[in-house]
Amino acid sequence: MRKDNPGFVPDSPFQRSLPKEWIDFFSSFPKVELHCHLLGTTGKDTFEDLVKESGADIPQSTIDEFYTRGEKPVGVLRIFRTLESQILSKPEFLKRITFEHMKRVAEQSVRYIEFYWNWTGLKHFMNFEDAQKAIVEGLEDGEREFGVIGRSVPAIDREASAEDAVELVQEMIIHRHPKTIGLGIDYRETNHEPENFWKAFKLAKEAGFKITIHAGEFGEHWRNVETSLKLLGADRIDHGYTIIDNPELAEEAHRNDVHFAVVPTNSYYLRTFTDEEWAYKHLVKKMAEFGLKIFPNSDDPTMHQVSISESWLLMFNFLGFSLEDLRKMLENSIEAAWVDEATKKEWKRDWLLEFDKLAKKLPSLA
Repeated sequence: MRKDNPGFVPDSPFQRSLPKEWIDFFSSFPKVELHCHLLGTTGKDTFEDLVKESGADIPQSTIDEFYTRGEKPVGVLRIFRTLESQILSKPEFLKRITFEHMKRVAEQSVRYIEFYWNWTGLKHFMNFEDAQKAIVEGLEDGEREFGVIGRSVPAIDREASAEDAVELVQEMIIHRHPKTIGLGIDYRETNHEPENFWKAFKLAKEAGFKITIHAGEFGEHWRNVETSLKLLGADRIDHGYTIIDNPELAEEAHRNDVHFAVVPTNSYYLRTFTDEEWAYKHLVKKMAEFGLKIFPNSDDPTMHQVSISESWLLMFNFLGFSLEDLRKMLENSIEAAWVDEATKKEWKRDWLLEFDKLAKKLPSLA
């Protein structure tokens, strides 16, 4: 039943009852998380605490709705806007959220994580320097306590102005920190095309920051993916599903080793496909057929009610990918991480060997 499945996804014809050894496997092998929104990691208990501490006028019934994943869940973007506009009034709140998720992912064998976060919606509460400092402190504490390497990726609010985006990048440059490594773009893609923010992306690229862009997420035209790659110089793509509508562009992305951080619990396809269609028609399957370098991510784990380990499990047990496919996805995710080539080489050597050793111990499935 949907309510029992990770991320409230539909039952799948690929689904099998997995023994404990298999369930443990998905939490045990080393992994990276490259598509994770900081605010989307806020636990319900923490949300309730922050409402009290901030004095925000948010009734418990609304909080309960925010954390109910059903047929028609409250949109995550609405939850984010509530956090930004009313609740996250102190930088230390950001530090707490960061640290808590570092602890959470450490228990799932995540070794490296990049957090997206938006300052534009928070600047009525705090300046960029203080917000970044709080997040970095959470990353540093998390690495020290749990051994997880964390990095910060500020993101453009695409529902705000192009000038706000430029201001964000200017702040990133003025208050440069080695743990802030790139620029992303968040919020509703519809009617907010990536090229609107060309100046901010150009400024970030010239300053040496990496670029990742949400494109093709809400069923939007493939040209958003093309623009992100060819005009804005994206180093990787978040989502990118509609690239399959342009086979020539997909083939080009394949030749150029473009990496795609996909999300099996993407809400658009949970809404637009019937339960019977979802597992067969999910666009990540077609992306894999094109040979595109995909790998699963949790996006907004506490809001989607899915962990990063469960995101990998969904690829295997709900979307029908094989263990061999997952091993390749792990390799893809390491390649897509914004670390130096020597580190990637080391991670590939050690983590893929660890994956193989754990996989060999798995019992056969009927």
